[in-house]
Amino acid sequence: MTWDPRHLPSQAGKTFVVTGGNAGIGYFISEQLAAAGGRVVIACRSAKRADAAIAAIRRRIPAAELEHVTLDLSSYESVRAAAASLAGRHIDAIIENAGVIMPSRHREITVDGNERMFGTNHLGHFLLTALLYPTLAATPGARVVTMGSGATRLTRPRLDDLQSEKQFSPFAVYGWSKHATQAFGFELDRRLRAVRSPVIALVAHPGGAQDGNSPTRPGVMEPSTRARILAKLRFFTGGGKETAAWSAVRAATDPEAIGGEYWGPRGGLTGPPVRQKPVASSSRATFGAALWTASEKLVGQKFPV
Repeated sequence: MTWDPRHLPSQAGKTFVVTGGNAGIGYFISEQLAAAGGRVVIACRSAKRADAAIAAIRRRIPAAELEHVTLDLSSYESVRAAAASLAGRHIDAIIENAGVIMPSRHREITVDGNERMFGTNHLGHFLLTALLYPTLAATPGARVVTMGSGATRLTRPRLDDLQSEKQFSPFAVYGWSKHATQAFGFELDRRLRAVRSPVIALVAHPGGAQDGNSPTRPGVMEPSTRARILAKLRFFTGGGKETAAWSAVRAATDPEAIGGEYWGPRGGLTGPPVRQKPVASSSRATFGAALWTASEKLVGQKFPV
């Protein structure tokens, strides 16, 4: 089918949970789903920032159905509270977009003692999905979309040092965390297929995205003149946050998408969303199974699949 990311099929009657849906790529995922008629639950840490995102979307889509759920993926306690507030509801898709990108040159840990990027980007989403699986399974065709990254093509997975205690490099550890999010999505797909679950899992990556190439959204996205100029000079690093949202949105809404697919921009860094091939290290079954077992132990939660 011909897919137009600016004119999505109607999502009326569907509910989407978007982690980190208040800012950056996540904001535009939320806006695009709301514009297609979907109900969007913005799951993020700050109620103030969620309110700003909701106001920005409603300025463009007055009838948008939106709400906020507090979620801090770096805290197991917060993840469990968010899952409890969403449990039992009709959820058509969780788009696991939120994450931290190289917050410091030095290794940082979460309140639960995990390396910050691995703990937030992967373990928080793993726990959230495990807790909400029974809720998702109650909606035939529900989807889990994990967000990967092109950084996986430049880094290697590291099962022998999950928490980056032996060696820490900001970019390498970020890439490792994204190997983990991708591997989780592919392993989840394998397990869902094995039990013939009504839930499907897909993986997407946004390509490159710059604030300076993104449309203005008062209170949420307001690129400076300097950012606009730098974006033009760095044209080779990708488009804006709006177009970077397309891959995850298509994975969550395309009626022809199937579990285990990997979606990304046609041009690699920017362009219409198309099916792509992930790096073998992220999609390898042995790696996915080992990571799954380690993740269950780290979060203290068995995944019911």
